[in-house]
Amino acid sequence: MDRPQPVTPELERDLANLRSLNRWFGSHRIMRHFLRRWLRPNGKARILDVATASGDIPRLIVDHARGQNVSVHIDAIDQQESTIEIARRLSAAYPEIDFICADLFEWNPSELYDIVLCSLTLHHFSNNDAVRVLQKIRELSTTRILVADLRRARWVRFAVYFVTATIYRAAMTKTDARLSAARAFSFVELRELAKRAGWKNFGHQKFAVGRQAIWIELSSRA
Repeated sequence: MDRPQPVTPELERDLANLRSLNRWFGSHRIMRHFLRRWLRPNGKARILDVATASGDIPRLIVDHARGQNVSVHIDAIDQQESTIEIARRLSAAYPEIDFICADLFEWNPSELYDIVLCSLTLHHFSNNDAVRVLQKIRELSTTRILVADLRRARWVRFAVYFVTATIYRAAMTKTDARLSAARAFSFVELRELAKRAGWKNFGHQKFAVGRQAIWIELSSRA
C-alpha cells in the first residue's frame, strides 16, 4: 500500500480492512482517549492528520467534536492520490475536513496546528526518517502532538498472523499487516526516537492490543 497505485478494488478492500482493524483493535480507542482530554466542549481546534489513508481518524474526530459542540478544522494529508480520492468520497458529509495529497516533509502550511496526529505511520520509516517525522510534526504543532503506533512484540506478530489468516485474508491486507507487525518499534525504541528528535517532557504509554503512543501536551509552545 506504500507504493503509488491507482484506485482499484484491491486497494479499496485493503483500506476498508484497515478501517475495521482501527475500529476493533485499538487505534480508535487511543484517539478517543486523547480527544476527551484535548477537545473541550464549546471550544475549537485546528488539527493536522498525517498519513490519513481513507480518513477514518478525521471522521472520528469530527463525530466526537460535533457531539461536544467543538469547532474543528482538519487538514488530512497523504502522499497517495488514490487514497485521498477514496477518503474524499467517504467524507462527503464532513466539510470540516480538507483532504490534501502532500508529502509531510514538504508540508508548509500558512498556520500551525493546535493538534498534530500521526497514527500507524511511523513504523513505515527507517529509524533516521522516523526521527525526521517526529521533528517535523513537532514543528507543525503549537501545543499538542500524538503519535500512536504498534508496539513490537512476539505475541503481537503471532496475533496479527492469526487474524490475517482467519478474518482479514485479502492479500494486500495480509502483507501490509504482517510487515507492519514485524517493522514496528519496541517500547524502548520509540522512546529513544523521540529523544533523538528533541522531544522533551513527553508522555509515553502502552495501550491495549499491542499499541503504544507518545505525546506532547503543552500549555504553550516550548
